[in-house]
Amino acid sequence: MTVTEAAVEKAVMVRARETDPERYALWVEVVGVQAGEYAYDLSLQPLEEAPADAHVTDLGRISLVIPAGSVDLLRGATLDRQGDLASGGLVIHNRAPAIGVPATADLSGDVARRLIQVLEQQINPAIAAHGGSAELVGVEDDTAYLRLGGGCVGCGMVSVTLRQGIEVAIRDAVPVITRVIDVTDHASGTNPYYEPAKK
Repeated sequence: MTVTEAAVEKAVMVRARETDPERYALWVEVVGVQAGEYAYDLSLQPLEEAPADAHVTDLGRISLVIPAGSVDLLRGATLDRQGDLASGGLVIHNRAPAIGVPATADLSGDVARRLIQVLEQQINPAIAAHGGSAELVGVEDDTAYLRLGGGCVGCGMVSVTLRQGIEVAIRDAVPVITRVIDVTDHASGTNPYYEPAKK
């Protein structure tokens, strides 16, 4: 991944707001596909928390951390700043084609059946409390493709739910799966937050 000087400048400016800013690195992770393009999670997190298999690059004034599952998906991409330093934001231009659901979505295999069981017994009951749901739409090698529904569509916390909840549960229950890709079109979400009816 190429990172422009303008992007570095913006990341360093935002990082300066943190207490002990030198501890923080810029993390970039692919979290799914949205409207035919990759969807990303960009954040500032402590560099020492980078997993051993993450790709870490020293950009001079800040380090870049790319989790292992996103490295191949970000090859050829450029992280740039859109707009001026004060009001502009970071944007990723990815020349690689966005991934989608595998052409053959056969869900009858052993791995797919185990994944469906995890979704039905662990994940969906947990996210249903917030109006969400998760459906397995494909399995390819070490990757599970999920489509989220209900309150998860367009939710601002979907990347946290996916990475810290759904993916952890799936990896624990089905260790052959090392990547979980969200193929939901989050731009179509009209009611991303769910509030249970008051009793």
